[in-house]
Amino acid sequence: MKGNRAGADDAPENRCERSVKENKMKSNIFHKTIVAAALGVAFIAPVHAAPNPHQHQQASAVKYRPDVTFTLRTDIADGKLVFIGETGAIKGKVNPQLNVAEGAVVQINLVNGDGAIHDISVKDFDAKSDQVTAKGASTTIVFRANKKGEFTYICTLPGHVAAGMIGKIVVGDVQKAQAPKAAEVSQNPLNVGQAVGKRGPQKLTVNLETTEVVGQLMDGSTYKYWTFNNKVPGPFLRVRVGDTVTVNMANAKDSKMIHSVDFHAVTGPGGGAAVTQAAPGTEKSFTFKAINPGLYVYHCATPMVAQHISNGMYGMILVEPEGGLPMVDREFYVMQGELYTAQRHGTAGENEFSLEKLLDEKPEHMTFNGTHDALTKTHRMEAKVGETVRIFFGVGGPNATSSFHVIGEVFDRVYNLGDLTSPPLQNVQTTSVPPGGATMVEFKVEVPGRYILVDHALSRLEKGLAGILHVTGPENPEIFHSATKADPNSGH
Repeated sequence: MKGNRAGADDAPENRCERSVKENKMKSNIFHKTIVAAALGVAFIAPVHAAPNPHQHQQASAVKYRPDVTFTLRTDIADGKLVFIGETGAIKGKVNPQLNVAEGAVVQINLVNGDGAIHDISVKDFDAKSDQVTAKGASTTIVFRANKKGEFTYICTLPGHVAAGMIGKIVVGDVQKAQAPKAAEVSQNPLNVGQAVGKRGPQKLTVNLETTEVVGQLMDGSTYKYWTFNNKVPGPFLRVRVGDTVTVNMANAKDSKMIHSVDFHAVTGPGGGAAVTQAAPGTEKSFTFKAINPGLYVYHCATPMVAQHISNGMYGMILVEPEGGLPMVDREFYVMQGELYTAQRHGTAGENEFSLEKLLDEKPEHMTFNGTHDALTKTHRMEAKVGETVRIFFGVGGPNATSSFHVIGEVFDRVYNLGDLTSPPLQNVQTTSVPPGGATMVEFKVEVPGRYILVDHALSRLEKGLAGILHVTGPENPEIFHSATKADPNSGH
């Protein structure tokens, strides 16, 4: 019986079937490894998987977000099978030349546009994708372009190169196109205002100006933001419970739109929006008493409200309780937002607002503090080992709930939904913050390194949603120790 079973298992048709399954399994493992490496997380292959000699090299060579991303679509043109550029400078080009700087981390997305079986491979960098079979299906490769020269990307399916599916990658000596110059609209996370301390109630004045300004969205791309005081988010306002606050809101003369402001901390018509609908070149004001301690969002509330918010018109106001907040070593101001552009993510030049995508709740860009690079390149968040960090975090939205998380840290205290008077949650990994909502988190940093701020809906990282907290100081082997040196390119 055993001999018969072995003979049946070794039949040619069964050997073929096993081979197909094994190859598919290896391809899936390789693809998951690359995707995991791109996100800065680990993927553990099953113990029975065949070893991949390039797996460690790939995982250590990429970081949490690529330096350059290309999107290609498979199609038929002039009777040939081809790759066609989907975004940016390569949009519409057949088998476009991909120019990258030496050492850059490159991501190539492949979308199946014709319904045939395809993949994409750059042999010189040991990068090969899964096969995509259905029209609209997609796959991705990520690699570091660590050597100069001219290389090719191809579809490895038999006959497809001969049919036209081959393009060129040029690494090194890349002349960067002149990126559009625009205003820096991102808000500095260090701008947290003055703590109220032990003082009593006072009369305060807040001056806001609503502006419409072309700002730098990311390298090579701009967007016409609508702002409070030329920044996204608007200024962090800090008052005490019992304060009487006068808000003066002026709409810039060169604005095209009516603007207003609605404070979630205000008890009154529209949170103030009902009395601040200001035409260009005019000013409105109101006075309110801060009667509820907490961390609150404010935003423009002029129809259509979602468009005004998405374009950048949101911020936060902190109403500190009597006696103020406990002292900490570092405070940061961070808000999450969404941009809905007619152009696809990564398109160079000025990007324009898309009403259709807003109504479908499909943002092309998601940001911390207004732009892709606000908390990764433009502004630096720093702390020292042993210090306690406090983050005032809010979601401007207008649509997506955030699952706020700091990779490599645990929140010691979470003041859920911006509630500053109830006992905080403790030892929290990820906290949910709705659009128009806020939270305050605190944690002690005990190990040096780079800690990434994310929304744990991690696909959003690919749309620009990332920040870095740099922690310096002595190693702490009692808390964390490894014989392996941290990879500076991993993003951590």
